[in-house]
Amino acid sequence: MSLEAKVMEELKNAMRAKDEAALRTLRAIKAAIIIEKTAEGATGEITEATETKMLQKLAKQRRDSLDIFEKQNRPDLANKEKEELAIIEKFLPKQMTADELKAEVAAIIAQVGATTPADMGKVMGVASKQLAGKADGKAISDMVKQLLAQ
Repeated sequence: MSLEAKVMEELKNAMRAKDEAALRTLRAIKAAIIIEKTAEGATGEITEATETKMLQKLAKQRRDSLDIFEKQNRPDLANKEKEELAIIEKFLPKQMTADELKAEVAAIIAQVGATTPADMGKVMGVASKQLAGKADGKAISDMVKQLLAQ
C-alpha cells in the first residue's frame, strides 16, 4: 500500500474519530504528497525513497519548531508539534538506535578507509546514501565526527 493510500485511510479514521491533531497532520502529509507529485519534472508518481525523504523533512520541521517553542516557553505550541511529530513518525521506517548507528558508521569508515576528521566528506557521502530513512542526517553527522575524532 502506498503512502498516499495509507494517509487517506488514516485521514478517514481521524475524521470519524474527530481527532484534530491527526487531521491537521495527515492533511499536511497529503499536501506534501500532492506538491511532490505535481512538482516541475515530476511524473505524477513518487518513489518510496522520495516519500521517506519528504516525511523526514516534515518531521525535521516539527522537531525544529518544537525546540524553538520549548526555548520560548510556549507549551501550548510545543504540544501541537509533539502531536504532529508522533503521527508523522508512524509513517517513517523504524529509526536506528545509537548503538546500531555507531556500528554502521564504523563499518562505513572502515570501508572508505577514513582516518582523520578531514575525511568526513567521503564518509558522509556513503553514510547518507546507505542510512537514508534509517537515521536522521544530523545524528549520522554527529556520529561520524565522534568516530573520526577518536
